Amino acid sequence: MATTLFNDFNPISSKQWKQKIQFELDGADYNETVIWNSPEDIQVKPFYHCDEFTGASSAETQVSNFTICQNIFVHDVEKSIHRAINTIERGAESLRFSIENENIDIQKLLETLPLENRIVYFNLSFISIDFVKKLDSIAIQKKATFFCNIDPIGHFAREGNWFTTSDKNNFETLENISKATTNISLLSIDLGLYQNAGANITQQIAYSLAHANEYLNRLPNIVTPIVFQVSIGTNYFFEIAKLRALRMLFKLIAAEYNPNIKCHILATPTKRNKTIYDYNVNMLRTTTECMSAILGGADSIANLPYDALYHKDNEFGDRIARNQLLVLKHESYFDKVNNPADGSYYIESLTTQLAEKSLTLFKDIEANGGFLKLLNDGTIKKKIQESANKEQDLFDSKKEVLLGTNKYPNKEDKMKHDLELFPFVKIKPRKTLITPIIEKRLAEKLEQERLELE
Repeated sequence: MATTLFNDFNPISSKQWKQKIQFELDGADYNETVIWNSPEDIQVKPFYHCDEFTGASSAETQVSNFTICQNIFVHDVEKSIHRAINTIERGAESLRFSIENENIDIQKLLETLPLENRIVYFNLSFISIDFVKKLDSIAIQKKATFFCNIDPIGHFAREGNWFTTSDKNNFETLENISKATTNISLLSIDLGLYQNAGANITQQIAYSLAHANEYLNRLPNIVTPIVFQVSIGTNYFFEIAKLRALRMLFKLIAAEYNPNIKCHILATPTKRNKTIYDYNVNMLRTTTECMSAILGGADSIANLPYDALYHKDNEFGDRIARNQLLVLKHESYFDKVNNPADGSYYIESLTTQLAEKSLTLFKDIEANGGFLKLLNDGTIKKKIQESANKEQDLFDSKKEVLLGTNKYPNKEDKMKHDLELFPFVKIKPRKTLITPIIEKRLAEKLEQERLELE
């Protein structure tokens, strides 16, 4: 006969737990000692109890369906084909091609790849009806699922200018593309830009929803899923809650336009906390960030190689990054249970609070003219910069720790002669319509000082 040990113990209320903690603090103030405030102004308690639980959120996460994605920058078509086939054979389940030139022979790139029932993302640095029509045709032939990840607003925020087109504006081009294609998803939201520039989680969610709302307002015929390209930060439980809150709120907003529009999340570890010194620690960071992405319900995850900041794409870095996800999926069994955060009072509380704060900020953005208006007048950049400055101050004062960089650095570590890529903010003088939102890592200034002394 089955018995439960819980029947042998009397229940303990949250009040009793607090009294016990207060006693152990030996006179120290409970609120000042064991409760901390997050950048999103959320008070994090030392424990969460069922008698304070207000109910589960409506977030649903289909964790069992997530795919391991491989990033491939397409410059040489033959090399990209070889790399795609090789990574699929080694465990990649979906692909993300970054294409900067519309003259790339897309037919040749895709014709020999095993794409049936496979998800393929295309990050396009241009907007072209003819190019997307080719993809639409290939998707039918290959019986594949294609996401074009076209994001004119994200391009505008990052570069300061719109895509160059023959149409009156980028939205008109998108409308024409949507009418000419039937088998692919077009739209993407570059949420990673806001995270890597220093936005806190509430801002990331609210800005991405307001960003998406601009498309939903202007493109009423769009019914295909919208891809949210999300960067996952280091705050483990908050990042799980971030994805849950994002999906929950998008469903709420999309229902006002077309309830069939889905939120498709493609997650990647952030660059903001990555370092060039003691770079192996990056593997630890990306592992926990990938765990947050899986448990938060990302549809696909493209890991960031530990040496991505300073090395060109290489087989070893790619293999390690891919194997991290393979271990999580096939050896740690992260894909076996849907909704794994269910029953966690802490994650449910974070999800609810982040959703409420993000929805409030979203409504404020809409009441003040919408995302594009605030992007144009510099408000969005200003707010992100304020948040970034606060985080930078914490890093500079060592209250936010990056091991091997601002705490326990290895003074013998040298990097000057190992840099294949420039790992810092690049200055690109050009005429722009707005001041672009700039991604910047926390450790950049400190690393530059160390490089000068080598």
